[in-house]
Amino acid sequence: MTSVTSKAELLDNLRAMLRDVFQLRSEGVAYARLARAHGYIDGCMRVMLETQVVTKQELLALVAEERQAALGPATATVASDGAIQAA
Repeated sequence: MTSVTSKAELLDNLRAMLRDVFQLRSEGVAYARLARAHGYIDGCMRVMLETQVVTKQELLALVAEERQAALGPATATVASDGAIQAA
């Protein structure tokens, strides 16, 4: 029996995998386990790109959203105490 998966379902699955990998990373799991999870995500994204289900920009936005939700903003304001001067 053939099952057709919608774009929304594919993106939801990718979001879940990204959340899992960010959680694993924060837990400090073994490198092999984290690398395998990254491999699954890479393969999933490659298939979606090659089959033109999503664009590169859509994937970048999705990954950025999930990363920010899991780990906070990519950049933060850093206060300087004046001890560090430009060279």
